[in-house]
Amino acid sequence: MIRPRSGFAVAVVVLLLVAQPAFALRAVAPPAEAELKATVEALTGPGMDGRRSGSAGGDLAAERIAEWLKAAGLQPGGERGSFFQSFVVTTATRVAPGTALAVNGRMLDLGRDWAPHGGSLRETVAGEVVFVGYGVSAPAAGYDDWAGVDVRDRVVLVLDGAPPHLPGVRASRLDKLIVARRAGARALLLVGDSLPTLGATAAAVRIVSATLTPAAADALLAPAGTNVARLAETIAQRRAPASAPLAGTRVEIRVALEVADRSAVNVIGILPGADPALAGEALVFGAHYDHLGLSNGAVYPGADDNASGTAVVVGLARAFAAAGPRARTLVFALFGAEELGLVGSGRYVKAPTIELSRTAAMLNFDMVGRLRDGKLTIGGVESGSTLRAVVNEAARTTGVSPSLRESPYGPSDHSQFYGAGAPVLFFHTGAHPDYHKPTDTADKIDAAGMARIAALGMAVGERLAGGARPAYVTLPRPQRDRPEPAVGARVFLGVGGAAGESDGLRLAQVVGGSGADKAGLREGDVLVRFGDTPLHGFDDLLTALKDHKPGDEVRVLYLRDGMDHETMATLGTRP
Repeated sequence: MIRPRSGFAVAVVVLLLVAQPAFALRAVAPPAEAELKATVEALTGPGMDGRRSGSAGGDLAAERIAEWLKAAGLQPGGERGSFFQSFVVTTATRVAPGTALAVNGRMLDLGRDWAPHGGSLRETVAGEVVFVGYGVSAPAAGYDDWAGVDVRDRVVLVLDGAPPHLPGVRASRLDKLIVARRAGARALLLVGDSLPTLGATAAAVRIVSATLTPAAADALLAPAGTNVARLAETIAQRRAPASAPLAGTRVEIRVALEVADRSAVNVIGILPGADPALAGEALVFGAHYDHLGLSNGAVYPGADDNASGTAVVVGLARAFAAAGPRARTLVFALFGAEELGLVGSGRYVKAPTIELSRTAAMLNFDMVGRLRDGKLTIGGVESGSTLRAVVNEAARTTGVSPSLRESPYGPSDHSQFYGAGAPVLFFHTGAHPDYHKPTDTADKIDAAGMARIAALGMAVGERLAGGARPAYVTLPRPQRDRPEPAVGARVFLGVGGAAGESDGLRLAQVVGGSGADKAGLREGDVLVRFGDTPLHGFDDLLTALKDHKPGDEVRVLYLRDGMDHETMATLGTRP
């Protein structure tokens, strides 16, 4: 059943009224190399800032793609007669009225002297202050700031980082918060050189927490006759903790935060079908247009991941629109928030332009810009009854020799379609050292290779746009998948990380049957430590994995709903 769309439903009715049982198909001219290159450059150019979903750069990319689809002559396939299908991508946090911090009755200036953490409990806490050094517990190094001090029901003051005489010891914000909560503290104040954003401290621990500037901390320490520099010097000289209650110092802190949804969009264009018997069915060409955005001042342009796939789908949309309707309706869907956990494609399959039960197949193009670095892989050829034969025939006519994979599973948007009952094909030129790094730039794209892939995708699409519909085939899920990029070590934990500002590593995917799955990890958990390594993102995990081998058991510290947990994970082998 076709969902009503403003403009689209009318177009289908008109086409059905005028179409004859047999109609002439005009030849489709595949996208040219120069066109594909220009699209990648536009999506990685000024203002795009890495196209993170929910950001200004992501919104700009969506608007530009919609303009391209409209200019090509496609019908809008989104909501309320637009090209956009919206969804909530993140829940942003902001400071609410009433947030305050007072030291001995004197109010500190919010935003200048201090800032609450985005993951703090929303509570009011008052109590005496205990200085606990760097908040580090490192028994193996013979050092423990928490030993011999009672912090129960008190406010803890700690310095950022770790003692300078222990260069091998690292302690993250989350490490300090977890130890403070376990010790019974009611709040933790972290002394840092700069005040972080709420997003950068969004990982939740069930304790009230905030960051103070050194100047604000000095004001807090003044009644005790000391300051930050003196305490840090004492620890360095003694090479031992200097933890102690701060006589005459009392703090009252109230953290009030409120949340607001941050939205992103899929961009959807439609070429209505012309065959009365098949126009109610869809062939979907898809790619995600989002990437990682900005991080620590660096732009992650995502030229291959996935401006390349977006360029191919936009190029195919232009080519098919110029040639005119095919038998089936063609849907060109550019998804947002793939990097945040396949959010955009998940939204589409719940509210598709044409029901998934009437979708002949979904062709997904993700990272198709490095053909010169390896062979083209097409996954999912056994997910539909005729897909392998269709791909082989199209490959012979275009001169491209892809490596075919049976499995339709994988960490990209096609998996959402397959899980909802549609056959899929996944076009991919492989991982590389620039994956998820600022070095994934447009100058490294193989535009000639992209043109060959686009020609193959067009030939496959031509065959699937008419004739018998492939029958959906249920295939067993493999024991392991590949969310971690296939660069370097073969050791495998089995998780995919969500891109974000916050510390820790928030899991966007846990592969069934993997070591992470068997250890009880779930999507949404925040990994804090992998063995002895604090994690601040996915790169930290990849680095830590290089020091291990398959079969190793590693202790993992993680957060779930603000509570910390530990588990043992057995590492496997990357397939």
